[in-house]
Amino acid sequence: MVNPAPKGSMNFWVNLFKAPTEKEDLETVLKSMPPFEKLKSKYIDQIIELIHNRVYGVNEHLFLQGDPGIGLFIIREGEVLIKHTDEFGVSHNLAVFKRGDFFGEMALLEDDTRSASAIATKETSAAVIFKPDLDEFIDRNPAQGTKVLRGISKILALRLRLVNQEYFDLYQKVFQQNREKLSDGD
Repeated sequence: MVNPAPKGSMNFWVNLFKAPTEKEDLETVLKSMPPFEKLKSKYIDQIIELIHNRVYGVNEHLFLQGDPGIGLFIIREGEVLIKHTDEFGVSHNLAVFKRGDFFGEMALLEDDTRSASAIATKETSAAVIFKPDLDEFIDRNPAQGTKVLRGISKILALRLRLVNQEYFDLYQKVFQQNREKLSDGD
């Protein structure tokens, strides 16, 4: 949010000096993300040009489960809840993302629908990179595009590893509970 100009000054000067700060902020965030951390500054600048900034109010949906997956969201300010509704209509909170976090990377790889909804739990500012824009960047810069795709693969591998561990932990818990029930029945 741009602060109002002091009395007697022009908004032009406030905006002129604020813009580089926002760009530097985006640059810092992008360089910390696996899809973009290996890119040189000139390519980071090209990615920044692809970004669409959006602001969401409290309880506003960024997208709904079942919507087409069209892009990656980077939280600049605020908080977003990821929620999945199962076939019985029961909602499950999956994750909460805050400043500097990102989600929706699968939408950059496949043309599929969203597997969950994203809801702003606070006023939220998000930077969005849409799939067609990133695809065009990759086509124009194949070597850099490979770095981006490897970075996305790294994220997906990490998240899959975490889900596998959660699955294994749950399996062990259920196995142990069943074993205890069987031994209590003797």
